[in-house]
Amino acid sequence: MPAAKSARNTDSAPTSYEQALIELEQIVQAMEAGQLSLDDTLSSYKRGNLLLQYCRNKLQAVEQQVQVLDGEQLQPLRTEPDEEDDRA
Repeated sequence: MPAAKSARNTDSAPTSYEQALIELEQIVQAMEAGQLSLDDTLSSYKRGNLLLQYCRNKLQAVEQQVQVLDGEQLQPLRTEPDEEDDRA
């Protein structure tokens, strides 16, 4: 059970956002499947909470960097080209 194994190591920080997300998904799957003992469930919950906080902090840091790059004004993501772009 990878989730239970990783849940026991609650002190180690994830190496990346993507790794944290993968581990968090594994924990959720194991918990939803009822594969964990009560102690492992508690450890998994603690680890999941740490991973969730890590991901939130990473996303917040990226958002702040984007705000700096965009001059403190977040722009909505454009999914379709503007009409002006079509005329060029």
